[in-house]
Amino acid sequence: MPPSVVSLASSKRGEGHFVDGDGEFGGREERKKLEKKLLRKLDLRVSILIAIYILNYIDRNNASAARLRGLEADLHLTDQQFDTLLSILYVGYILMQIPSNMFLNYIGKPSIYLPCCMIVWGMISCLTGVTHNFVGALLVRFFLGFVEAAFFPGSLFLLSKWYKREELGMRTALLSCGSLISNAFGTLIASGILDNMQGKLGHAAWRWLFFIEGALTVFVAVCAIFILPDFPATSHTWLSPLEVRLAERRMEEDVGISDEEHKGDGGQMRGLVLAMGDWKVWWLAFALTSMVISLSFNAFFPTLTATLGYSRTVTLLLCAPPWAFATIVAFAVSRHSDAVGERFWHIAVPLFFGIVGFIIAVSTMNTAARYVSLFLMAQSYAGFITFLAWVSNSIPRPPAKRAVALAWINAFSQLGNIAGSYVWPAKWGPTYRYSYAICISMNGFCILMCYAFKKHLEHVNAQVEKKEQEEGVPQGYRYMS
Repeated sequence: MPPSVVSLASSKRGEGHFVDGDGEFGGREERKKLEKKLLRKLDLRVSILIAIYILNYIDRNNASAARLRGLEADLHLTDQQFDTLLSILYVGYILMQIPSNMFLNYIGKPSIYLPCCMIVWGMISCLTGVTHNFVGALLVRFFLGFVEAAFFPGSLFLLSKWYKREELGMRTALLSCGSLISNAFGTLIASGILDNMQGKLGHAAWRWLFFIEGALTVFVAVCAIFILPDFPATSHTWLSPLEVRLAERRMEEDVGISDEEHKGDGGQMRGLVLAMGDWKVWWLAFALTSMVISLSFNAFFPTLTATLGYSRTVTLLLCAPPWAFATIVAFAVSRHSDAVGERFWHIAVPLFFGIVGFIIAVSTMNTAARYVSLFLMAQSYAGFITFLAWVSNSIPRPPAKRAVALAWINAFSQLGNIAGSYVWPAKWGPTYRYSYAICISMNGFCILMCYAFKKHLEHVNAQVEKKEQEEGVPQGYRYMS
């Protein structure tokens, strides 16, 4: 049995560590009221992460919209060079995720660190609008990924420091829905800018796209400094001492031990060693990478929508409904996953319907059928979002290990985005049969890996239950499978 699981199963619960845990909060009913108040205050503050993630994805993916309005011609790009511009972002993105999360765990101040990174990437995004050749654009895109790397794994880590297992899936969904919303409304914003800003002050419309969206990112980042919470142990300006204690107690009860008790367990490098030595981290990283390759259509969504045969403006407008639908599905799936305490089927079913969408797209060039296939492809992001919550649930403690694990799994999976940038060459269009075949195989492989992981977690849970029965201790931590 894994040592970490044994320690969770035989933690201080049996020594009365959590006996009368509601007494210091005035009893069970008073604690419930205080907990609702705490969650309400917390939800309001972390909700700005959704706006940040929308801008994060818009700044990352606006090159695809700009491609429709002259970016390639003005920068004198070949088809392969444009694919390289998309993929180079993920090189910097991969390199910085682990160091960034280790640093965030060390300083304990996400309210300062994450917005400062956001200000820098907003400024870099603006610089994309002043490039005039491939090399300039390549350098800007590399450093954009380098700085953006701090946000998503940092946000996942921040959420895992505040929310219990049964709360984490929905909050992860709300955060990740920012990317889906950006796909829906980012194209609408891009359409408005590209249609109305051509030639203003002597600049092409696609340059204004980067100027305006980059400036908006900087503005929201400045606001976020005053809104984002820090970690429970360092959030004393907007919480009462009793609320701080309740926040810490909730996490203790969720996994049997607090984050603070792990602070002396070897520091950040020890967390790195623990994460890199855990096969679960590598398994989840490979599973997510295969899923990310299957989701690579996201970066080429305007191009795929253009195969329907409509004008550029209509094409951008038609991109929005599939992602609006995906947002609704993702929220519903994640909420139900939290409610029933199950992860695998809430990942596998959306991925299966994504496969159905790929098959439809391969099978016909009928306009209506292919548009329906875009809806089915987009909703497969619900599986991706549930998977992220599963990662946090499966590597609960210590926090230094969890910080590295979340960053490494997300960083490693970006290899899928690099590979995915070359899955959709123009010469395979307009049918993109080979591209869809690759996505089908990657989705299927991910489902198989997730199923094997589910069976492992069920086996571990059974071992823990048997040990608890033998020792006569109360039921402790269980992995969600």
